[in-house]
Amino acid sequence: MGKEAKEFDFKRFATPRIIGGIAIVVVVLWALSVILGSPQGPASKPATDHPETAVATARQTAATAGQTAQSTAEATGSHAAAESPAAEGSHAAAAAPAQTPQAHGDAASAKKAAHPTTNSHAAPAVQATASHDTAPAGTGTHGTSAAAPAESDTAAAQPGTAAGHLTAVAPVHKPLPKGVAFVEAAIKPLKYELEERWWGWRPNDIIDVTDNVNNFQMGVLEVTRRTVVALAERISRTGVTDSLNPNLEDAMNWFMVKAGSYWFPSAESKYREGLEELEVYLEKLKAGQATFYTRTDNLIPLLASFEDLLGSCDENLVKQIEEDGSPVSFFAADDYFYYTQGVASAMATVLEAIHHDFLLTLESRHGTELLHHAIVSCQQAAALDPWIVLDRDLSSLFANHRANMAAPISHARFYIGQLIKTLST
Repeated sequence: MGKEAKEFDFKRFATPRIIGGIAIVVVVLWALSVILGSPQGPASKPATDHPETAVATARQTAATAGQTAQSTAEATGSHAAAESPAAEGSHAAAAAPAQTPQAHGDAASAKKAAHPTTNSHAAPAVQATASHDTAPAGTGTHGTSAAAPAESDTAAAQPGTAAGHLTAVAPVHKPLPKGVAFVEAAIKPLKYELEERWWGWRPNDIIDVTDNVNNFQMGVLEVTRRTVVALAERISRTGVTDSLNPNLEDAMNWFMVKAGSYWFPSAESKYREGLEELEVYLEKLKAGQATFYTRTDNLIPLLASFEDLLGSCDENLVKQIEEDGSPVSFFAADDYFYYTQGVASAMATVLEAIHHDFLLTLESRHGTELLHHAIVSCQQAAALDPWIVLDRDLSSLFANHRANMAAPISHARFYIGQLIKTLST
């Protein structure tokens, strides 16, 4: 009975332990097969998908390089430099090129957060400490011998990087050459009237039913003409002995075609050719193949031409009798109003460009504020938009829109005149 009782106790306690041990062994073997042998495990995925794998690979490579460097240092007698913590920093820097750029770019943040001691940004400082403080005399260069070729290889493989790390290169925005804003402003008003205005160019239409727009476009054309003439004869030349720019000379000639010319040639076709010549000059200006001079003696003639034009508009807005002695009719008042508005609209655009390109010249003569007042006055005149242009008596209850337009035009002419005097002194 005693022997049977001992066998029963052995079976009772040994059997569960044997079964449990077998189960543990099976689980461990299964886990190892999944981790090490599965083709879909983390080890088989690209480094760009799993930054942790890239970091682990880099650390393993760094450890291998560290062992190699240590053995080299031992062979040359530099045990202190190879075994010091500074050597680990240099080993990490030497291992940086072994890491692919993709893995490094994707795993940089994770690596910096999880392993600050192996951050290769600190490697140059650690290397300096190792070479100057811990390395023995005569063997100090061994502490950095592994890192130096690594940095050169990284710089060769990754242009624009520092110490094996990708750096975000900020885009360099070069300032536009002087004159680009001015030429664009000379093109913009007339191009809008030709290409974007509904019904296009209208002064040469056979059926003339929109005289308001017609006169507005005539005002825009006059400002464009004077601007291009000043650009061709003055602003683009060093002096009166310099040759004219061929593109500007052609543009100046095309804009002189009569606005009402319907055919042979048509006004629209020649004005478009003139704008194309300006655009060619603009591209050359951007490429550094054309000239634009922001001297006061170049700007003053253009401002004087604008002052003369505003003076003519001002006279048409305030006069009560025509040259033939007849009173100003309702239809003539309407024409004067919209012609002046076209002048003010285009001139405001050009004056803003002058403020941009001639800023240094204006500031040197304290003329910036005067130009600003002239721009604001032109903008106020261009903003007037009555339903019907009335020309009533100045004491009447009804508006006199010619007089309303004359006020900002007079101010613009005055400020441009003062600016000319300021620039002349």
